[in-house]
Amino acid sequence: MTDVTEEHRFPCKVCGAEMRFDPASGAMLCDHCGHSEPIDENPWRGGAITELDFQKALASDMSDVEMEEVRTTSCPNCGALIEFAENDHATECPFCATPVVIGTGTNRQIKPKGVLPFALTEKQARGEMEKWLGKLWFAPGNLKEYARAGRKMAGLYVPYWTYDADTKSTYTGQRGDAYYVTETVQVDGKTETRQVRKIRWTPVSGRVSRWFDDILVLASKSLPKKYTDALEPWDLAALEPYNPEYLAGFTAEGYTVTLEEGFVEARQIMDDRIRQDVRRDIGGDEQRISRVDTQVSDVTFKHILLPIWMAAYKYNGKTYRFVVNARTGEVKGERPYSKLKIALATIAAVAVAAAIGYFVYMSK
Repeated sequence: MTDVTEEHRFPCKVCGAEMRFDPASGAMLCDHCGHSEPIDENPWRGGAITELDFQKALASDMSDVEMEEVRTTSCPNCGALIEFAENDHATECPFCATPVVIGTGTNRQIKPKGVLPFALTEKQARGEMEKWLGKLWFAPGNLKEYARAGRKMAGLYVPYWTYDADTKSTYTGQRGDAYYVTETVQVDGKTETRQVRKIRWTPVSGRVSRWFDDILVLASKSLPKKYTDALEPWDLAALEPYNPEYLAGFTAEGYTVTLEEGFVEARQIMDDRIRQDVRRDIGGDEQRISRVDTQVSDVTFKHILLPIWMAAYKYNGKTYRFVVNARTGEVKGERPYSKLKIALATIAAVAVAAAIGYFVYMSK
């Protein structure tokens, strides 16, 4: 096996300290002396973002240039696969705040093809999170205090797969066309007429085709999909060819959903859209689909990294996580409930109901 491990360091040309990517300026910034440099205009990998052949990847027929060895370790609490920079040996898991120490192993994986750079700074992301927390009913008061306390949020690149495919489908089913008949009924001893909707079903068959571009599938098992899905849409048109400079100062998670597992989910998304196409092709007022046979060809994929800001907060022994789309500011997360606030609200509601009842009674 060829060792393709690469070390990426970005020393400041002025003072020698490590530089990081700054979302506010879109450039590399040295926190030590304030020196700033633009991102290298020549992408690390060169050229446009290209797709990779899905079947070759399944057959492990990938060239070494498309693979890399990364230093990773699994979080002992949540199982997240955390990537470590060359000189890092310990960190805190951004998903559950558990201390993590690097092991001695590496993980061979498909290199990212594209990256969506951070657009929101940590301060901006915290502001969005505070606004979101402020809208939560019955949230513990110290939860909001936590948000204002200034605990550092984790800037994290989350792995995703995208899939392209050409599909051609044949189907059989029935087209339902509505018509109305007049019926006479007896209502309270009176004769009335009414229009009743009926459906006339006709057997149909046909073909539909669709080209799927960038079906997006989360390649991480560390975050609940209901939260990451809620962060969509992502502006994938703004993807940049992968350049390690964009990752400087941030954490990247290794993918834990395999390429093949991701395609199973992608096929479900494709099949749902194909059935929508079939219904439109059948037409009429209602449709029944008996069978759909789909041929899938020219499947390609790419591994991309999308940015989020994350905060993990422990309350009564349980970890709650908040994620912020680092491009749009959309916030989703888990939340605890304050039993005291709920109890006080219940008591207040009962008191109000009792007062209303008393005044109603006295008015009579």
